[in-house]
Amino acid sequence: MTAANRNRHQDELAFVLHSYPFRETSLILDVFSRQHGRLAMVARGARRPRSALRGVLMNFQPLLLSWFGKGEVRTLHSAEWQGGQPYLQGTALMCGFYLNELLLNLLARDDPHEQLFDYYRETVHRLAHEADQAATLRCFEKHLLQELGYALVLDREAGSGKAIQAELCYRYAVERGALPDDGDDRVGLPVLGKTMLDMAADDYTDPATAQQSKQLMRVLLNHQLGGKILHTRELIKDLQKL
Repeated sequence: MTAANRNRHQDELAFVLHSYPFRETSLILDVFSRQHGRLAMVARGARRPRSALRGVLMNFQPLLLSWFGKGEVRTLHSAEWQGGQPYLQGTALMCGFYLNELLLNLLARDDPHEQLFDYYRETVHRLAHEADQAATLRCFEKHLLQELGYALVLDREAGSGKAIQAELCYRYAVERGALPDDGDDRVGLPVLGKTMLDMAADDYTDPATAQQSKQLMRVLLNHQLGGKILHTRELIKDLQKL
């Protein structure tokens, strides 16, 4: 295989996470591909009125992308819409942009995450079809942390390994896990044992679980983000205040 062929990829399943104009007629894309992870690409001429790429490079739609190049920014050759995914609207659309912003900030480039890709695709489908969008986000956040190497231990105490008791209160400390609540509010976030067991089972029907899991995931993700502000999260919060 020649070097040119090794740097050419054909019909790879991917989603566009973000795009912005480049020069007069082109776009820069940040895509999430199943086999190659997150990649940057230039789509030359994509903004021309008669471009074959115009109207194809949509967020939250499965695409088959072909590209070439080995530098930091590859060159898109072609894109084919795969269909089968309803367009996100309203709050579901904002939730989708939140997912994309998480991936843009937490995934390194050229680092494949095939299982996370499959779960992202499933999550986008759930956002389009299910009413409990908050539960869908919590499930995705938990899977994302697991893919990044920070799987949550939600059924055992840190250190002792004792089983979490639904009726007890705990404090969840970043990078340590669940600790018995000894009244020291300087350590971790207060969380009910039932909340953690519900999260382990991906069950967010209990209002207390829904609220506490949202607070816990926010603390854990903020730690991974290292102080970065997620603009979509702030926008969703502002809209909820209206």
